[in-house]
Amino acid sequence: MKSVMLFGTFDILHLGHIALFRQAKKYGDTLIVVIARDPIVAKVKGQKPIHSEQERMKLVKEIRLVDKVVLGDKTDTYTAFRRYRPDVVALGYDQEAFVHGLLAIIREKQMRTKIVRLEAYRPELYKSKKLKKYFGV
Repeated sequence: MKSVMLFGTFDILHLGHIALFRQAKKYGDTLIVVIARDPIVAKVKGQKPIHSEQERMKLVKEIRLVDKVVLGDKTDTYTAFRRYRPDVVALGYDQEAFVHGLLAIIREKQMRTKIVRLEAYRPELYKSKKLKKYFGV
């Protein structure tokens, strides 16, 4: 069975996220989604998420395209990647954080993990940052 891993915050879950899950799932049999921890989100995005990591995890678990949902590590972003050793890592179209470290681990461990970049789904509407601004949060 081929596994696919997708990392993200998934705060204010929207149709753009569903499109990401659908695209990622096409690359394998099992889709593992890693939810970013609250302190990591605050550090990377410069603000706390609206929904807690537990709430975001519960929401993503409800998506039938997703086979497994795990919380990322509070200190080492790559813990889930090392643990599950997916065949494919699916990156969002605008995802930049932690990508270089991921490539370094793949090379260092001589893994055959493939990295794919997913397409945007109507980013003019479905981007969490824009939705937060629209709703005043």
